[in-house]
Amino acid sequence: MPVLLAGCSVGPDYRPKAAAELGVPDAYSVTPATSPEDLTRWWQRFDDPVLGQLVEQAAATNLDIAQSVARLRQARESLIQNRASLLPTLSGSGGYQRNENLRGGGRSFTLPDGTVVDTGGGGTNSFTLGASASYQVGVFGEIRRTIEASRAEYAASGYDYATVLISIESEVARNYVLARLYQQQLANARASLTIQDDNLEIAGFRVQAGLVSSLDQEQARAQRAQTAATIPSLDQQYAAAVARIGVLTGQAPGALRPLLAPVKPIPVGPKAVGVGIPGDTLRQRPDIRSAERALAAATARIGVAKAQLYPALAITGNINTNATSIGNIGDAITGGLFAGLTQAIFNGGRLRSQVRTSEAAADGALAFYKSTVLTALEDVENAVVALQTAQERERQFAIALDAANNSAILSRSQYRTGLTDFTTLNQQEVALLSARNGATQARADAATALVALYAALGGGWDATVIPQAPISNPEAR
Repeated sequence: MPVLLAGCSVGPDYRPKAAAELGVPDAYSVTPATSPEDLTRWWQRFDDPVLGQLVEQAAATNLDIAQSVARLRQARESLIQNRASLLPTLSGSGGYQRNENLRGGGRSFTLPDGTVVDTGGGGTNSFTLGASASYQVGVFGEIRRTIEASRAEYAASGYDYATVLISIESEVARNYVLARLYQQQLANARASLTIQDDNLEIAGFRVQAGLVSSLDQEQARAQRAQTAATIPSLDQQYAAAVARIGVLTGQAPGALRPLLAPVKPIPVGPKAVGVGIPGDTLRQRPDIRSAERALAAATARIGVAKAQLYPALAITGNINTNATSIGNIGDAITGGLFAGLTQAIFNGGRLRSQVRTSEAAADGALAFYKSTVLTALEDVENAVVALQTAQERERQFAIALDAANNSAILSRSQYRTGLTDFTTLNQQEVALLSARNGATQARADAATALVALYAALGGGWDATVIPQAPISNPEAR
């Protein structure tokens, strides 16, 4: 019977789109095809235990993730409720009634022998038991299509949860890199400040000795103040990054200050990542798989709407008994069975409009699916280019830093011996600080681009398993 009814389902059957139908190329344009990596726990590739601890803590305690889990549980319950429509609905009833005559109501009878018998106004009992059943057959597949849509929506909710998970993991890693960047920039500023204190002292000695004018001392004082002025701004940026990580891990903004206070280098990951081909990204990215399931649900909803144009069959039945005592409750039993067809005759075009609405929703879901695919491929290519350029900048800044450091050392030595003026020394000190910060920024940009690439590829979850809602424990609430 279920197979027969399934064959009567109206509406289009969903067919997954091939990669070519979605405009997916055979390879990325910015990197050669390579074997894809297992990116389930990509943060371990940075070899930074604190980073790994924070990412995994956020995955367990982040409140945005908790909200997505709640939505996933709702989708599961909706599927359970729709599946229940495949089964008949049963209900039972029972009743007891007692009638008493409050005044009068008695009768007298005279027997043939002249005896008079009084029948008092005593009460009477009435017991009833009943059961009823109803079943919506769904001849044209409206129930099956509803369950099909609900199942796809449940899977989409699971992928939405994975999308939020990936986003939170990458956001924690990105802010961790920023925190370490600001620590390094603060160290650079303080190191320069120490050197500029020495320069200011030397300039003061030379002014007192009459070797130079007070201009050198004022230039040294101005440069030191400008460097010192950058420190509060860096402190503020560092505090903001630490606070963001705290909130992302479901804690107060300042909860992680003790953990992150020790200065550590910016995490360094692998130089290259096996990105695979675009087809791998389609399977790995949960937002793409969510969009695909949303399209499947929208396609099934067309069948639900079309089924409303056809007759609906409902079967109901009941069984009842009525007696004056429990002992004879089964002496008289009545029952009934009813099967009815209902067919919409005139509704002003509302039902056909609902079909067109569902078809438009499916068209929109297809367009969103294609857009999600192309956006994902764009994310990957942008992240690959960002990583490549950051690594090249890091190499060039390493050369610039070495040259700036040598120039600053020479300038300091020459200024002490009077072979150069303070303006030249000042320029070299500024160039050294700029080169240090540039190299630090390039290193942080490379780490950030690597995090973005892992996220763009869909890393951070097990793509071989559809996320399922956890079984809630009512006693825990």
